[in-house]
Amino acid sequence: MALEGSLKDFGFADILQLIFFQRKTGVLTIEGRLDKIRLLFIDGNITGAESKRRSEANRLGKILVKKGVLSEELLQSILQEQKNTNTKLGNLIVRKGIVEKADIEEILENQIKETVIQIFNWKDGTYEFTPTAVPVDKEIPLSIDTQHLLMEGLRIVDEWTTIEGKITLDTVFMKTGIIEAEQPEEEREILELIDGENDVSTIIDISGKDDYSVSKVLVSLLDKGIIASKEAKPLIAVQPVITEAKPPLSYTFLPLIVIIIAFVISLLPVFTESGDILKNFITSKDINELRLKIEAHKFSFGEYPADLNSIIRKSDQWHQPYIYKNFGEYYTLSSSGPDKISGTPDDIY
Repeated sequence: MALEGSLKDFGFADILQLIFFQRKTGVLTIEGRLDKIRLLFIDGNITGAESKRRSEANRLGKILVKKGVLSEELLQSILQEQKNTNTKLGNLIVRKGIVEKADIEEILENQIKETVIQIFNWKDGTYEFTPTAVPVDKEIPLSIDTQHLLMEGLRIVDEWTTIEGKITLDTVFMKTGIIEAEQPEEEREILELIDGENDVSTIIDISGKDDYSVSKVLVSLLDKGIIASKEAKPLIAVQPVITEAKPPLSYTFLPLIVIIIAFVISLLPVFTESGDILKNFITSKDINELRLKIEAHKFSFGEYPADLNSIIRKSDQWHQPYIYKNFGEYYTLSSSGPDKISGTPDDIY
């Protein structure tokens, strides 16, 4: 059964956690106003990313041309060969000995990371995860640790709060013609990469610098009026919302309102009985978040925490402490569930 819904109800970070901890294999499709992205997973880790707005081949080719590795003529020749043979551009370039395999892997991994990280900034959109077999590229196999990328994405999003609303990874800039007499070297380097076609993530790839450093320079150039952003065309047309004037409430509807209120009151016992369903969901979600913190602790200190005191203070939805056991190489984590007794069928893991 496919996992699907709205990013407003279930955030992107929660989706990644769920796929990672359950070691899922399949395709996650995220669709927003400006892009539609497909992420490929094998055993919970990301092996590929496809953007409707930006093809992998075009970005890879553009990066190699900008770096002086390929000429535009040679790139067009290889792209034609790729079209005829249905072979990935990176594989063709490696076969021809133009670029080392490790260099192509690094560029492709960075592209995947940039594609994933931009989704953390999406406020609206839909998602759908479909369990299915995912082919492995035997020539240039890629596998990115979803957990590490999740932590990196959350860190970058936190840093990006200082520039939020000014640029995103898919923003495209153009030069305004304004020239600064004494321009810092780092700004000149980035300005040379702005051509009205490269988006922020491509500029980051070509520059070889980290996301935040490049973004700060771009914001500086933007504030000085040296560059301006091009408005991206939405993939999904926004339909105008027509609101009709609502007539004032008439007293003739009062009997109906009384009936509705009585009906809702009659359902209250049902909602009370089903309250554990919501508590189960919240507790399960908290456990997944707690697992991420435990893994982050190991990533930072080389071992799992001895107890949860340094990580979490809150209890589960039934006011019981989470049950954590550290066995050195692995750990177990659970909630005793509604009956508050560990080891019974209603335990939550």
